[in-house]
Amino acid sequence: MSPVVNRRTVLTAALGAAALTSTPLVTGIGAAKARATSKGDLYASNTALYKALSGQEGSQYARRYRRHEMFDNEQGGRFPYHRTTVLALHAGGIEKGTSELCLGIAGYKPDTLAPLFPGEPLYDYWMFEGLRLPSMGLGSNSELHVTAKHCDDHVALSMAASSLNVLSLHGCKAEQAGVRSGQDARVVVVGGLNPTFKKLLHQELGAHYKTVDGDNFPDLAGADPDNPCNRTMLRKGGQLELTTELRASFFDTDTLAGRAGSTNGEFKKFVGACRKAIARLEAGPDQVIL
Repeated sequence: MSPVVNRRTVLTAALGAAALTSTPLVTGIGAAKARATSKGDLYASNTALYKALSGQEGSQYARRYRRHEMFDNEQGGRFPYHRTTVLALHAGGIEKGTSELCLGIAGYKPDTLAPLFPGEPLYDYWMFEGLRLPSMGLGSNSELHVTAKHCDDHVALSMAASSLNVLSLHGCKAEQAGVRSGQDARVVVVGGLNPTFKKLLHQELGAHYKTVDGDNFPDLAGADPDNPCNRTMLRKGGQLELTTELRASFFDTDTLAGRAGSTNGEFKKFVGACRKAIARLEAGPDQVIL
C-alpha cells in the first residue's frame, strides 16, 4: 500500500530535539545553508520555521505528501526512473488554491483523495500548508511563506532529486504578472528551467487561459537552480504562478475550509491541461545517463 503522510509524531519529536540543540533537522541534500532571510519572509528557511514553531505542526502549519511505491529487486537491467512530482511550497492559506491544484494535478480529488481521473496515472506530491485562521490570533498565513530557493525540507528536496520532472505551483498577484487595469486578471506565468516542459505547458494551458512567459518576470520565473522545481535528476523542471483571480475561479466556495469540496469545471479543465503537458513530456526520452 502506498504511504500517505499527513502528520508525523516522530518528526515532531525530532523538531523539538533540534530546537533544543540548535542543530538543523535536515542534512545532506536538505541541509540548511547560511543565508539571509528573503525580503518579506519571516523565516530564512523551512528548518528555521520548523524550529521556531516546534510542536505546532497540525495547528499552525501542515505538510502532506505521497510517495508511490516503487520496488526493484532485479539485478539485471535498469529500473525506470521516477517521472514526475507535483509541489506546492506555499499551500493552504498562504497562496490559496495551490493545495487543491497540487492534489488534482497529482490525480486526486482534493476532498476525498479518490482518483480524479480513474485509470490515469497518479503522481507523487508534496505540499506545505498554512493553517492559521483569524480566530486563532496567531498572525497571517503569509508569515509562513519561505521563498522557494530557500526551501530545505528534506522530504521535498529528496522527492525532487529522485524525479526526472517537477511541476511546482505558486500564487501571485495580477500586477506581478503584468496585468494592467481593465485587463482580464486570470493569467498563469509559466516558468522553470526545462524549456521543453515550458513549451508544452504554454500549449496545453494556452488553449484555455492566458499564459505569459516567466522570462519576462524575473521574480516569477522559477529560474534559480536552488528552486526545488529545478532540483530534479535533470536539474530542470517547471513552475506555474497563477494570479489570485485565476485561482479563485476554480472554486465555488473560496475559503480555506471550503475549497477542497467545491472545485468546479474550470478547476478540472486547468488540472487536465497540466496533466496533458506532463503526459507529453513523459512520452519523451529520459535524457539521463548514469
